[in-house]
Order: sequence, then structure tokens, then C-alpha cells
Amino acid sequence: MAKAIAQYFKRIFDDYQVLVMVNPTDFTGTELIVHPDGKIEKTEMEFDEEIFEDLQEDEFKPCGALEFQLTLAKA
Repeated sequence: MAKAIAQYFKRIFDDYQVLVMVNPTDFTGTELIVHPDGKIEKTEMEFDEEIFEDLQEDEFKPCGALEFQLTLAKA
């Protein structure tokens, strides 16, 4: 069975940014919040089936896996 490819999203707010990784198979993932002081907050998440619509509604844009993984490495 092929492994699902995670999807990555990002939104930049006034003084922080949020990056989200979603596994489309089981709707689990990780949220990273990058604070202005450089602190990175990591939260394991369980989403519902409407996560992609929710992210679009909240103006998140697709981003690359590399950007997410580099940020995660700093957490």
C-alpha cells in the first residue's frame, strides 16, 4: 500500500506565522507556530474531514515540505 503524501500549508499573520502539515489519509498532522522571538511551538493535531476547506477559508496557502521540515528542525 502506498504511503500518503502529506500536504503543507502556511499563513503569515502580523507578528507570527503558522505552518501546518496534514496527512490526508487519517487527517492527523502537526502545527508549528513561529513567534516573533523565534520560539517555535509544535502541536500534534487531529483534524476532521473538512480541514482543507477550513484552511482555505482561513486563508492558508500551500507551502513546500522543505520549508516545514526546516522549521520543524528548529523546534
